[in-house]
Amino acid sequence: MLYSAQFNEVSVSAEQDLFELVAPSDAVVVVHQIVLSQRSDVGDAQEEGLNILLRRGATTSGSGGSSATPASLQAGSSLAGSTVEVNNTTKAQDGTIATLHAEAWNVRSPFIWLPPPELRIYLSPGQRLTVELDTVPNDAIVANGVIYFEELGG
Repeated sequence: MLYSAQFNEVSVSAEQDLFELVAPSDAVVVVHQIVLSQRSDVGDAQEEGLNILLRRGATTSGSGGSSATPASLQAGSSLAGSTVEVNNTTKAQDGTIATLHAEAWNVRSPFIWLPPPELRIYLSPGQRLTVELDTVPNDAIVANGVIYFEELGG
């Protein structure tokens, strides 16, 4: 099944895990797409580049954010087994953390991570993926984000 989880209109002023996705214990998760955008810094003088890291392998969850309930993209399907947290200001840590993708996000345009199928990220049962903002913005931005993922098995 395919799901999305998102946050809207969040003031972001510190490094954080924008998303923390944990696969259920009985399914593999495939991450299909991640989109980040902001609406507050729109002029040339406010333009900035922020580091975005996609990381897998943390064993301790972050904190300081909130839970996001994944929504099924197919009407009438079952609830997601995965858990999603958003905007954790204390990042996930410990374990063997691997950075799978690093990119600079110019805030004037959306950050869109949409890899071809052979480059999608797979999470083993119980494994964690974080989408980290690894730069402190010059000033707070009002951000939105969505992550699309699929659960296989379960």
